Amino acid sequence: MKVFEILMLVCFGLSWPISVYKSVKSKTTKGKSVFFIYAIIVGYISGIIGKIVNHEASYVLIFYCFNLVVVSLDLILFYVNKHREKLINK
Repeated sequence: MKVFEILMLVCFGLSWPISVYKSVKSKTTKGKSVFFIYAIIVGYISGIIGKIVNHEASYVLIFYCFNLVVVSLDLILFYVNKHREKLINK
């Protein structure tokens, strides 16, 4: 049922804007795992591809894409903060 899949995506999706906010606010990579972020991105991309290949593309893709965008933003912030940390520690 798509309702449960959407519920799962919404629950996961709620945590990513919080993570992005914390990355912006803290300006540090402490507590972040770049490998975990990449794993999540691969998972969302796989979900999107799976929906398209199985001809199940529907409004559920909106949730996958939103989560992918927000997690990708968190990845970008990871590298921005990592660069900032290198500059500070010089």
